[in-house]
Amino acid sequence: MRHIPLFLFLLFLPVGAGAQSPGHPSKPYEELIAAERAAAGKRMAFRSSAFTDNYDVVYHRLEFSVNPNRFFIQGTVTTYFLTREDDFSAVQFDMSDALNVTGIRYHGQERSVVQPQGQRLTISLPAPVEAGTLDSVTIRYEGAPVSNGFGSFVRTFQNDGTPNIWTLSEPYGARNWWPCKQSLTDKADSVDILITTPQLYRAASNGLLISEEQKGPDRVYHWRHRYPIATYLIALSVTRYQVYGDFVDVPGRENPIIVLNYVYPGNFTQARQLTQQTVKIMPLFNERFGLYPFADEKYGHAQFGFGGGMEHQTMSFMGGFSHSLQAHELAHQWFGDLVTCGSWQDIWLNEGFATYLDGLTYEAGIGPTDWQAWLSGKINNVTSQPGGSVYVRDTTSVARIFSGRLSYDKGAMVLHMLRWKLGDSTFFAGVRRYLEDPELAFGFAKTTDLQRHLEETSGQDLDEFLADWVYGEGYPNYQVQWAATDEGYEVTLRQITSHPSVTFFDMPVPITFYGPGGQEAQVVFDHTESGQTFTGDLPFTPLGVAFDPDQWLVKGAVAIDQVSSTESALLKAVKLYPNPVGDYLQWEAPASLLRQGAIELFSTDGRLVRRIDRDFPIDVSNLASGTYYLRMRTNEGILIRTFQR
Repeated sequence: MRHIPLFLFLLFLPVGAGAQSPGHPSKPYEELIAAERAAAGKRMAFRSSAFTDNYDVVYHRLEFSVNPNRFFIQGTVTTYFLTREDDFSAVQFDMSDALNVTGIRYHGQERSVVQPQGQRLTISLPAPVEAGTLDSVTIRYEGAPVSNGFGSFVRTFQNDGTPNIWTLSEPYGARNWWPCKQSLTDKADSVDILITTPQLYRAASNGLLISEEQKGPDRVYHWRHRYPIATYLIALSVTRYQVYGDFVDVPGRENPIIVLNYVYPGNFTQARQLTQQTVKIMPLFNERFGLYPFADEKYGHAQFGFGGGMEHQTMSFMGGFSHSLQAHELAHQWFGDLVTCGSWQDIWLNEGFATYLDGLTYEAGIGPTDWQAWLSGKINNVTSQPGGSVYVRDTTSVARIFSGRLSYDKGAMVLHMLRWKLGDSTFFAGVRRYLEDPELAFGFAKTTDLQRHLEETSGQDLDEFLADWVYGEGYPNYQVQWAATDEGYEVTLRQITSHPSVTFFDMPVPITFYGPGGQEAQVVFDHTESGQTFTGDLPFTPLGVAFDPDQWLVKGAVAIDQVSSTESALLKAVKLYPNPVGDYLQWEAPASLLRQGAIELFSTDGRLVRRIDRDFPIDVSNLASGTYYLRMRTNEGILIRTFQR
């Protein structure tokens, strides 16, 4: 077991303290997501580079020279790689045309300088090499990087005017500031990051700080990381920082986990109090999901000038220190860093999990938010629009990849519903299997990988669930008709979906029955088709019901009508045909059910399309194709019937 170097303890002493104005208070988490989406801009054509698939990155030595007073970078990048094909005659990197290559060295010899073209750098080798060859190349470059996506390479300012150079490469920005293999199929096994900057500033990055050395008027900060790391998770931030450490004790572990904090001097006092939340949160995540994956190095925070946070491996960059942001970015160290989504289409494996783990802290009584209120907020956001899938079909849109409603909140609630469907112990055991799979840990995963582990743990087939909730769009609306019987209850469940991509969401539906004297009983109904009727016994005569009172389900409108068992039989006699309908819809019902008043025609998103009178058949020829429902008051209660046009 690795011991904590004495050098790191020295770093925890305050550095350069001064009277500074306090920073802005942290924004609520929902606002942070909104800020991330706004920062994303419109669209980016670059996604991944097939031309780099013929080699595997083994190691990077990254040497950067950065002065926050100037928007500029000089770098020397040495990459060791393993060739994957015979006659390997050129090595290619993702690299912005805005950067200027000043030198290339291969096998100790200077090569002819070439410049990146079409956002790629191609270096021809003097002779082809065989597959399986470990090789390396060194690239020297400089320039003023372009900034897109969430910024890539950015210069902002602290409240006192101190400049801050920082990077944020997710999803497509790494190539903007260094020549790399920008990929979701390959991680560097190890990196050394050396950052030269004027002595006034400190440099934060991944892994352990091995040394600080004076070099004339500058200092060189050497960070070393010895775990596999995705390209977009490599980062630096350079500004005036004060540094302090928190520690997380782990039962049975000799040394605590270091939480190393780099904060703006003006935020030092406030940050030192707020980051104690991470000390409280990490034990919960350690217990649920296994020991923090990089415990032999560190975890940390580096403050930067962004309206959110970024889970750079072992050191999250933080725009503030709210509980939600700390929980979210810490959660990413398991979900996003240990196991990284293997495609931006599957970003919910990063963001949905990180969002849900934030929620789990409230369920555990950690943090300022009520668990049920948190669930309500997520459900309301998901159902605020009728469509949208968790799975990202358009990965050219950075705003869509990082949709707060879909990738974050709906992704989180999909996990919550899987937990409900599978049961607590099975769900968490399956997630642990997913994280500990040697093919996925410190590698990449897609939705099918999570599905496989949850299915193997539970014995359940999740094809339909994922087809509806991850790849499909929308959510269900419910109508509940219930009646008290001599022995217990009779319940009829109907469902109307908000989007035509899913005709029915097959879900276990919990309903709680309330009886005299505070009695209650919950029954879970296996709801597999709309219009199902369920009967059962209760130890009391029910007086009322509550649909999903603990908020396990994502659902829109829920209409609950109480009827007598006789009336329920009459309601079931109503027929709507043909279905699907052509131009005219016919309605057939016992005369005793009819009541004066209009029939209301709704779309599946709950929008009133029109009110119609009771002349049958009903002309629906002017309706667009889709799912609709009729709502009609009768002498025996409200009737709702669904039809397809």
